[in-house]
Amino acid sequence: MNILVTGANGQLGNEMRIVSKETADNYTFTDVVEIDGLETTILDMTDANAVKNIVTGKNIGCIVNCAAYTNVDKAETDVALCHKLNADAPKILAEAMKEVSGLLIHISTDYVFGGDPYNTPCREDQKGTPTGVYGKTKQEGEKNIEAVGCDYVIIRTAWLYSEFGKNFVKTMINLTATKPKLNVVFDQAGTPTYAYDLSLAIKAVLEDYAEENHKLGYSKTGIYHFSNEGVCSWYDFTKKIAELAGNTNCDIQPCHSDEFPSPVTRPAYSVLDKTKIKQTFGLEIPYWTDSLKVCMRNMGAMK
Repeated sequence: MNILVTGANGQLGNEMRIVSKETADNYTFTDVVEIDGLETTILDMTDANAVKNIVTGKNIGCIVNCAAYTNVDKAETDVALCHKLNADAPKILAEAMKEVSGLLIHISTDYVFGGDPYNTPCREDQKGTPTGVYGKTKQEGEKNIEAVGCDYVIIRTAWLYSEFGKNFVKTMINLTATKPKLNVVFDQAGTPTYAYDLSLAIKAVLEDYAEENHKLGYSKTGIYHFSNEGVCSWYDFTKKIAELAGNTNCDIQPCHSDEFPSPVTRPAYSVLDKTKIKQTFGLEIPYWTDSLKVCMRNMGAMK
């Protein structure tokens, strides 16, 4: 199968590059910029004609959309671009896949929740209550894909980190090594997600799609949740990062979210219920601390 990946230079896109080497599929990795050492096809996914041309020209059977506007705070003032990337572009990708009877795998977010006080893991059929521009545009992107009516798998994820790019794990390894004291919020609970584990889940979807006779539509079209197993706060996450890195001299203290003023109210509890994706695709998902160890070992950051 010919597969196109958007946002190929980001965290998940780079993990997809690794996973692609384990398959016989033909991948085209796209982004809006080139990076030395990475084979990248330049593609503006907000340009409908450009998307259509590359899909037909390369006989693409599936798009994996790893691209998004993800700066949650900046999105509040950069509304137009955020909407263009998170809401309009997914519709363009969905239309391109519908024209060729292909599959769109789209990555969404736990930020579609958050406006209501949850205390049990969020299910796929739970009403979304996003609180900021980022969450609202990601929810709109989901609805646009559904409205187009192509075969799709939308995967909501949370707290993504990896060996690539900038992320919470890298930031906290540095801060706990250089700061004598650190305050980290404890009143936001979720689950960290190792981008490589998510890429393996995407690979499982791709393999299932390739095996199924989907001339009348892919039977597993729908929304799914994926993160690593378990629950923690950002404080717990930081404590574990520091422990694994051997950064024991930093005094890490819990604090409330309102001690870090933000234009966006972040979800206080956005643990994702992963029952559906595990049962549908037969996945075994690692516990979050186990995956964190793997990633930090790969980065050479383990004590």
